[in-house]
Amino acid sequence: MTPLVVIGDTLLDVDIEGSADRLCPEAPVPVVDVERRWERPGGAGLAALLAARSTGQVVLVTALGTDTDADRLTNLLGSGVEVVAVPLVGTTVCKTRVRAGGQSLVRLDSGGGIATTQPLGVQVREAITGAGAILVSDYGRGMANHPEIRALVAERAAHVPVVWDPHPRGSAPVPGARLITPNDAEATRAEPEARGPLDRAAGLTVRWDSDAVAVTVGAAGAALATRSSGTSGMIAVPESARLAAASRPDTCGAGDRFASAAATALLDGASVEQAVTAAVESAARFVGLGGASAVSVCSSTQAPALGGGDAHTDPYEFAVRVRRNGGRLVATGGCFDLLHRGHVSLLQQARMLGDALIVCLNSDDSVRRMKGADRPLVRAEDRARVLSELGSVDSVVIFDESSPAEILERLRPDVWVKGDDYADKEIPEAEVVRRHGGDVVFVRVVDGYSTTRMLATARAATRADPRDGRNYPGPR
Repeated sequence: MTPLVVIGDTLLDVDIEGSADRLCPEAPVPVVDVERRWERPGGAGLAALLAARSTGQVVLVTALGTDTDADRLTNLLGSGVEVVAVPLVGTTVCKTRVRAGGQSLVRLDSGGGIATTQPLGVQVREAITGAGAILVSDYGRGMANHPEIRALVAERAAHVPVVWDPHPRGSAPVPGARLITPNDAEATRAEPEARGPLDRAAGLTVRWDSDAVAVTVGAAGAALATRSSGTSGMIAVPESARLAAASRPDTCGAGDRFASAAATALLDGASVEQAVTAAVESAARFVGLGGASAVSVCSSTQAPALGGGDAHTDPYEFAVRVRRNGGRLVATGGCFDLLHRGHVSLLQQARMLGDALIVCLNSDDSVRRMKGADRPLVRAEDRARVLSELGSVDSVVIFDESSPAEILERLRPDVWVKGDDYADKEIPEAEVVRRHGGDVVFVRVVDGYSTTRMLATARAATRADPRDGRNYPGPR
């Protein structure tokens, strides 16, 4: 599959959370007792991270600096996103929200880095020309205004879907985009005399010479206008997704989820109408799952955070603590014998669905019953320790039964995660999860990765030396 290429400005987003129950004596402003600090990629980085949850290969073309915040961004993007960098002139832009009681009190912006205007390197050009679909996530920091990037995207628009997510301080979209996704405020600035979002969407398809424009209008969904069919209309949020979003009103990142969902749908061959319908629902469910905060990593605490467990943390006490703190508990399970890219991708996607992740790990006897007498290769205690060192995993529990149903009776997770290779199979533990009010969510698996296949490949690559019968590596 050809990749989805996300082009745009990446920021470091930080949430500082605490409690505020008194005023400062020097001024009538709240005093925030800091409890946690959460970090995540922002801008195009967030769009790429979210896209990686629903498509196999995502390449992020972005400007990165050489400061410590840039290093942090690279780590936060993880292995699910391939980063192709151009130089950043200046320091990484960091946007910090200070929040208490679920409300934002102030936002602090620092850093003034902009993308270089120097000629692009070969790797950047190859990434763009090799795209199966392109998402331009413009945050006004120079990537979408680079003349070579604009020329390459305009050329590719004749061959592959291009989704352009504009910004008030950014550049106008290139002609020929398949879909442009402004919010209503951005559309109003660009088309101030139109009488409503539908008129704005229709006018902007002509102004921007695009196939379609979807103006997002929050809980009301999106106003879609297409030039090819000459039709326009509102695409509403499904009731179940609307109710979920209403329960957690932090909409930070919803626009990035909308644009990335539309781009992945178009990459998979959907029509514009189908892509926008999927994007409306995805954005609402994203807000319902906690918005951008659900994909954040806790970097430091002064009080016990939702996460922070390890292989020796009592998983049941940990689950109680997560719920007591109002967190969303996610669980997944498996053998995790030889840890590989497929495992890491599943765990990262699972962690994005909530505030803490517990892994239910098959014991050695349980693995032998499923996989045969020669498995596992790594004993359970060591597998648990390796898993606990991953940033996406908060706690590990080992179970001996053939199904984790008994464990889930005690953990009662809000979300139970399985790979989409189980989507058409019966899952015995699903009834337990749903009985306690949880959801079963299937996430995309990385094709071609399994411990069984890795072992078969390794064994096929060995040969016996005819001189003494000892095994040596065969031809590579």
